[in-house]
Amino acid sequence: MKISGVDIRPGNIIEFEGGLWRAVKIQHTQPGKGGAYMQVEMKNLIDGRKTNNRFRSDERVERVRLDTKDFQFLYRDGDMLVFMDKDNYDQISLPADMLGDEEAFLQDGMDVVLELHEEKPISVQLPDQIEATIVEADAVVKGQTASSSYKPAVLDNGVRVMVPPHIASGTRIVVDVYNKEYVRRAD
Repeated sequence: MKISGVDIRPGNIIEFEGGLWRAVKIQHTQPGKGGAYMQVEMKNLIDGRKTNNRFRSDERVERVRLDTKDFQFLYRDGDMLVFMDKDNYDQISLPADMLGDEEAFLQDGMDVVLELHEEKPISVQLPDQIEATIVEADAVVKGQTASSSYKPAVLDNGVRVMVPPHIASGTRIVVDVYNKEYVRRAD
């Protein structure tokens, strides 16, 4: 489906220069002279390269719709991750670097969504939030104001996040996977 260059939104997948790209950030610019354009920061879905490009309103780009399918993460096999199709129980192995930094949040039995283009897996979408246990947290410094002070903590998966001062080691918390931020204490 062809769309105008100024209609690109974050998260859209477009075909550009022979590859598949996900729009990460956009900025609409209207200079004093000349026509308006959309400044788009894009990430290549195949090799992870990033690029910035300007699209004017008269430029047309091909918007790609990816198929999504529910999978379950089974286990890690060296530098490969093994997933199972939840419909027909087929297993598929994907390279761990396909997930990037989010790989640390992958847990056994976790439900994920694979995005496919022409039956080929392109990306793995984890849940937006997961529960994790804090294994190490700095002590609270007396005299800090409680409203805006956060302290560093290490989760059971090795990821460092900033948490409020009342959170101690052994506490289960909910973490935003993509921003690597504390959300709330787990129930």
